[in-house]
Amino acid sequence: MTEQSTAPVRRRIFLAGATGTIGKATARALHARGHEVVCFVRPAAKAEGLEGADIRRGDVTDPRSVETAGFRGERFDTLVSCLASRTGAPADAQAIDHDAQLILLDAARRAGVAHVVLLSAICVQKPRLAFQHAKLAVERALVGSGIAYTIVRPTAFFKSLSGQVARVQRGKPWLLFGDGRLTACKPISDADLAAFLVRCVEDESLRNQRLPIGGPGPAITPREQAEMLFAMLGKPARFRSVSVRMMDAIIAALSLFGRLSPKLRDKAELARIGRYYATESMLVWKGTHYDADATPSTGSETLRDHYARLLRGEAESDLGAHALLPP
Repeated sequence: MTEQSTAPVRRRIFLAGATGTIGKATARALHARGHEVVCFVRPAAKAEGLEGADIRRGDVTDPRSVETAGFRGERFDTLVSCLASRTGAPADAQAIDHDAQLILLDAARRAGVAHVVLLSAICVQKPRLAFQHAKLAVERALVGSGIAYTIVRPTAFFKSLSGQVARVQRGKPWLLFGDGRLTACKPISDADLAAFLVRCVEDESLRNQRLPIGGPGPAITPREQAEMLFAMLGKPARFRSVSVRMMDAIIAALSLFGRLSPKLRDKAELARIGRYYATESMLVWKGTHYDADATPSTGSETLRDHYARLLRGEAESDLGAHALLPP
């Protein structure tokens, strides 16, 4: 990947999704490169970690709020959207991954924005879930908008691979789906992904492309993640296998009762999301297989570095709504 120039052209950036971990890292990276950053956040959102940015508050699902409280009729060079639904459930995906993104795109077009950097996801290569279809629809709308675009499809985040660290520290076994070798990924840190997003803002050769991106090093399986963590703790590796068939049975039951209960319907979708990540690699899909060698890498932080920070108490792994495995 092309390296950043030492003296970038200063751009005025409208950043959406700035209060998420990737958004905060991106805001800091943009500011460090000398860009003027305007962050559009929820009215009650905390703005810690966004020092140096112009914080504007409003509702990203309301077109009028985006236009009057966000863009304010001002000039911006680039829209960077790190928006993502919190759960991936159908209603959440429709509201944020689809509708809010299209509201932003429409406002950016009217404001004369020349370039949009959209944070998508590598899993849209094989769409089966509501949030994946929503993201793909937005990608298509952006490509057809006439605005220069850079669509970034990252692999797994460190946070999503850290949900079992605490349970292993408490002496419990690592939960594996199948034998733990069904999938692999090239995990990427918040900081390295943010640096790549900034590069997409600055490097015009990266425009009008869909760019998969992973972190440094070879692809790693869940079993290898676990073995690495146990070794770091000085403990023998212990595993408990979860059958994919059992997950299918749970999904079927939740789907059946979900016809009567919206809450159970959402739980069924969360279970489908869990099954997807348990059986699909976060690597470039070549039509018949996942290809680690074809998945680009960037940055320097490794998952081992992140686990070390977790074990030292310097980072957190709270997944919130995405904590699909028991603690």
